[in-house]
Amino acid sequence: MSSLALDVKTLIIETLDLEDITVDEIKDDEPLFVDGLGLDSIDALELGLAIKKRFDIKLDANSEETKQHFASVNSLCAFIESVREK
Repeated sequence: MSSLALDVKTLIIETLDLEDITVDEIKDDEPLFVDGLGLDSIDALELGLAIKKRFDIKLDANSEETKQHFASVNSLCAFIESVREK
């Protein structure tokens, strides 16, 4: 597991108070919403704010592209890395 993936998983758990889940239980390619981890739209807003603050990234909450970035831990990590490279 990359340090960024570990960072993202830890951020998800801490931000959303998922006390009964460990970083090892969150699969990198598993969906974060509905199936998989089962997050909802409120969780998405909270997580978006936390990612914005933690990684200093601007997000467009209404963008379909932004929604795709939140599909899984892998897609979030890829998005964060692409923004960091710019």
